Amino acid sequence: MRLGDIYKTAVDKGIAEDPRGSVEIDRALERERTAYDKLTDDDKVFFDEERLANPYSDTRIVVGDPDLEVRGLICGVDMEVGEMLLADRLRERGEPIDLVFAHHPEGPGFANLDEVMRMQADLWSAQGVGLGVADALIMERAREVRRKVMPHNHYRTVSAAEQLDLALMSCHTPADNCVTSFVQRFVDATAADSLESLVKALRTIPEDEDAAKKGCGPAIVQGDAELRPGRAVVDMTGGTEGPKEALDRLAAAGVGTLVGMHYSEEHIKHAGELKLNLVIAGHIASDAIGMNLVLDEIESQGVDVTCVSGIVRVRR
Repeated sequence: MRLGDIYKTAVDKGIAEDPRGSVEIDRALERERTAYDKLTDDDKVFFDEERLANPYSDTRIVVGDPDLEVRGLICGVDMEVGEMLLADRLRERGEPIDLVFAHHPEGPGFANLDEVMRMQADLWSAQGVGLGVADALIMERAREVRRKVMPHNHYRTVSAAEQLDLALMSCHTPADNCVTSFVQRFVDATAADSLESLVKALRTIPEDEDAAKKGCGPAIVQGDAELRPGRAVVDMTGGTEGPKEALDRLAAAGVGTLVGMHYSEEHIKHAGELKLNLVIAGHIASDAIGMNLVLDEIESQGVDVTCVSGIVRVRR
């Protein structure tokens, strides 16, 4: 399978599972086209033209020719310099590894993580939050995240991949879209009558069951076990955590429980003040679910898959 086809498969899968729907995605891409067309020729040099067709700034081929034939890939949640060396060592032992397939972005995907966060406004709007308020909330949080990632050494892992002649690609929001849709359907079908029963149900998902056995599975982080979940909304896509002020709006809109990958202490304390329940399904386990759903599409095309760094391969 060509590297470019793997990239397209990941993006297409993300679009198919995007909670916003195709109409809003088309609008987002059109806004990028309008912004690009307004640029001078000098400024167009600095515009990432992938944004015109791919709505996910955190999903990119970072190293490698799109025409590269990929016999096999190594996949993990965090694929950094250590994992590059692991891939190279496995390749020395005869493993057919041509691509490092990372979930968390490196290079430009990491540097521009804030751009994908704007989709959270649409997700909140779908729950009854005013779109104008949602836009204002996420824009400020996105600016904060951009400032926070600015000092990082974004290309350290990229340089290692280049030196080892390994292709490198990130697949972040498409996988997060997949796990969000998957777990939301699961939660809706489960119709748990308490937070405790919701957590027990989540533990039946193979990746979450594995995480629970390892001590990092689903858990209630705000709310009591016997409380009813009310309207339970899965909150697992959109780059990273939104602002804690969004919790006020979601609670006011009638959301009773948020099921997420992780929440900061600040978010947990604020949710407690609002009496909004928070359940974490586990960060790495949730990332593994999303990546497994993408890997199903790739592996079916004959690509050999090796999983490390938090991903336990589950086929569906």
